Amino acid sequence: MKSLRTKWNSESRALFFALVLITIYLLPLYVLGENAHIRVHDNLDSNIGWYKVLADSGKLFGSIDAVIPQIINGLPRNSFGTEFSLLVWLHALFPSMVAYAISQTIVRFIAFVGMYVLLKHHFIKEKNAYPITIGVALAFALTPFWPSGMLSTLGHPLALWAFLNIRKGISTWKEWLTLTLLPLYSSFVLGFFFFLVLIGGLWLVDVARKRKWNGVFLGSIAYMTLLYLIIEYRLVASLLVHSEPTSRDEFISSRLGLYHCIRLAFKNFTFGHNHVATVHTFVILPIILLTLLLIVKNKKWYSERQFLLLLILNFALSTWYAFWFFIGWQPLKEKINLLNTFNFARFHFLRPLIIYVSFAIALSFLWRIGKKWRTLVSFCLILQTLILFTCNEEILYRATHKPSFKQFYATHLFNNIKDYIGKPPESYRVASIGLHPVIAQYNGFYTLDTYNNFYPLTYKHQFRTIIAKELDKSKQLTKYFDTWGGRCYIFVSELGKRYMFRKNSNAKIEHLQLNTKAFQEMGGKYIFSAVPILNAKENHLHLLKTFQDSEAAWKIYLYEVDFKEKEETLSRVSLNQ
Repeated sequence: MKSLRTKWNSESRALFFALVLITIYLLPLYVLGENAHIRVHDNLDSNIGWYKVLADSGKLFGSIDAVIPQIINGLPRNSFGTEFSLLVWLHALFPSMVAYAISQTIVRFIAFVGMYVLLKHHFIKEKNAYPITIGVALAFALTPFWPSGMLSTLGHPLALWAFLNIRKGISTWKEWLTLTLLPLYSSFVLGFFFFLVLIGGLWLVDVARKRKWNGVFLGSIAYMTLLYLIIEYRLVASLLVHSEPTSRDEFISSRLGLYHCIRLAFKNFTFGHNHVATVHTFVILPIILLTLLLIVKNKKWYSERQFLLLLILNFALSTWYAFWFFIGWQPLKEKINLLNTFNFARFHFLRPLIIYVSFAIALSFLWRIGKKWRTLVSFCLILQTLILFTCNEEILYRATHKPSFKQFYATHLFNNIKDYIGKPPESYRVASIGLHPVIAQYNGFYTLDTYNNFYPLTYKHQFRTIIAKELDKSKQLTKYFDTWGGRCYIFVSELGKRYMFRKNSNAKIEHLQLNTKAFQEMGGKYIFSAVPILNAKENHLHLLKTFQDSEAAWKIYLYEVDFKEKEETLSRVSLNQ
């Protein structure tokens, strides 16, 4: 009895310690607030601004056909996704940085609990191996996931726990509540579509092997899928109801040759992907390969078949991801529009779950060999946790000199610009050069440029007339805009694909060629440039004033489109004639 109590107390202390570490990991978000450093790519440069624009637009519950006039003279409401996402509501109810901190907290604690119960009840059965279940769960919870993905990948362990329980005949309110709530804080297209396909495949394997339908298990899969389809009704409508072509209709993703695909497969397997970062290269992958070597050496193929199957699936997903971009797909993608508008490469979003479960099984294998190996297990868990702590946003992005939240959005600076212009923001349109247009959007300006998942194709073609001469100077920018176009930016060949020129930058534009007449005809009045334009006059741009302050990362050159001088010259010529 005393021994059991000791084990329980030890596990309880380990659990408490893990929760404390997660809390410490999250502290910078709460202590620093808007002075915190967080991810820029597909976060500050897009999603966070989108949530604010949506909340301020009054179109949160807009109809399928509603538009948001603040962006591109009417961005379809559907571009911002469902209003039944709890993340959207966090940003509607709280200031952006508070919402971000709360979201990070929700995701990391649920990720920990999900991986812990999954490993404890379904993969790691040794009673004294709780350091593995807790250690791996902690590491999984600290992975630098894509913030706006919410629980789209980090919720997989909890969902798998529920599905495996139901599959075994354990069908309590806990499992069904899990399947009900997860769709409210995750995305169907950014993770759970692929997860449900995997679970559906597991059901089919059971049917083939056991010749039993397991209706409750099948029903649970159908139930969660139906919930997602209801919550993501805007997505369903866009797929089923014919609408005008969008920028994604010109998306060309398959352009890699065979060699490049093979190289990308191994790269993804070894290093992972930015949106589902697993940080598995230096500790987890070597442990998995060591375990594989020991299994082969000791001929434990059958007893460790679960580990081997996960390893095969892991590599297969990396291969699938890489070969989705194989040039041989392109003719089929041109015929079937869904293959362009839906990114099936994202099956690799299942890899965080598979990698960390494989890590736990590998550690469990080593744990069983003997005491000396248990020292290695403990060392690996500690080292992986330390590595993940160095990937904390505050540490990583401060060390790489990225702007803080406050410096990035520079609210005080842009309020000064707004006051200087002195007109209602809805009465004119702006665009940005050398900085992300979401900054202007976040600060309430109406922009002709944007970064969105999709928008009307007609607008993309219209906007292209503004930057056509700049695109002609750069094959890279032409390919980037014409075959994707998600970033509908004022591209400048001299700047390339760079959008964050800080106020201490020495960059300048000497040979700008914009169609400012087309810009004006679309409602454009002002350009916010992060660098000086030396030939502004040739582009009918007049520098009004330069803005900077201590809180902002940027120095903004405010240019106004001005054709008055040309019109006055033409008038004088006409009078002389």
